[in-house]
Amino acid sequence: MTDELPHYCLAFPGPLRDKLVAAVLDGRKTSTTGLLQDYEVEPEPLPAVGQRSALIDSAGQPVAVLEVTEVRIARVGDVDLAHAIDEGEGFTTVAEWRAGHETYWHSEDYRGWLGDPAFTITDDTQAVLERFRVVTRL
Repeated sequence: MTDELPHYCLAFPGPLRDKLVAAVLDGRKTSTTGLLQDYEVEPEPLPAVGQRSALIDSAGQPVAVLEVTEVRIARVGDVDLAHAIDEGEGFTTVAEWRAGHETYWHSEDYRGWLGDPAFTITDDTQAVLERFRVVTRL
């Protein structure tokens, strides 16, 4: 069933991915944020409403089928509180959301993947704000 679906990976394999996948599976996480440049670095189309994918855990195994319900492109500086809360990571303010995401986007892992050890986001950095629902748990 999931063999034909594209993979949906949250963060890099490890503790953060495990935390995010658990939040999706228990219903706390219904949104996520990526940077628009990520779709250029690994050439892939932007997500589209109705698209289904296999959520992948840190072991590389599919754990759920997700369906995209909304996609918006916005400046990082324009992310709203509802989106931040729906990320399911316990953020109660946009500032908390921003700090958490800056930690990830400024990490050695992300900067290494990007190939830019000095990468820094700004309010004007373009983000892909995505909402999804779990169709099936595997």
